[in-house]
Amino acid sequence: MKRSAILLIIILLAMFTYHKKDQIIMSFTHSPVHISGEAAVLLDENTGEIIFSKNQNEKLYPASTTKLLTALVVLDRSAPNDKVKIGKEVYLQMEGEARAGLFEGQVQTVEELLAAMLLQSGNDAARSIAIYTANQDKKMNELEAIQYFADLMNKKAKEIGAVHSHFVNPHGLHDENHFSTAYDIALIAKEAKHNKVISELVSRQFFSTKTHTYQNRNQLLNPNSHYFYKDATGLKTGFTDQAGYCLVSSAKRGNQKLIAVVLHSGKESMWSDSISLLNYGFNQDKENTLALP
Repeated sequence: MKRSAILLIIILLAMFTYHKKDQIIMSFTHSPVHISGEAAVLLDENTGEIIFSKNQNEKLYPASTTKLLTALVVLDRSAPNDKVKIGKEVYLQMEGEARAGLFEGQVQTVEELLAAMLLQSGNDAARSIAIYTANQDKKMNELEAIQYFADLMNKKAKEIGAVHSHFVNPHGLHDENHFSTAYDIALIAKEAKHNKVISELVSRQFFSTKTHTYQNRNQLLNPNSHYFYKDATGLKTGFTDQAGYCLVSSAKRGNQKLIAVVLHSGKESMWSDSISLLNYGFNQDKENTLALP
């Protein structure tokens, strides 16, 4: 009987601890918000101020959040209505990767390929648009062009201030030499938000072409999702086995604009982590406003 009572107490304590784990963790770490992800940054888009951070400079794999930098490099050298003919790079696909369904000989605009890459997270679109961009400088084969484009990405990252990152491809599939930090990704996201083409695309739930309709994978923008966030304005999801679940999110409330980065989180917690960060940022602004004389 005593053993049963002790077992019941243990079970009840375990249940209580599970449901109150965020509060317990916060009480020990003195953190104002609990983040399950390995690293996180909350940035004021207007000022660049860091409102919250967790392991902001830890080297991690960025997965498809990489594509925000890819888009910036492309738009430095191309116009949205430029025409791109899809080539043999479509056969470089990896098993199980996210694809937009492009085919050889297809003609797409730069904007359409950006939508395929940023909303649908198509790696085929990332390769095609990277090769097109690289070949504007000199003619190269597919693999040479991707390497050349990666060099352009690293140059752009350093210009932005993302100096603790290194990129080897335009899509973010795992490579030990392809890494970033939550803070660097936040800087890249801030630059992306200041680009009108990217900012408009990542805020859309759908984008349709003559042959495809791309749906945004960002559940914060989906009114039918449990994780819908009415103030959300973007930005980009990411996942690989090594990177875990990653999300770069942005939101606007009044004049305040926030960017949140969560790296190496869980399938569900990347959404809840991001919502917690955004709510914390907006509540901080509200408290500061109320505190003004």
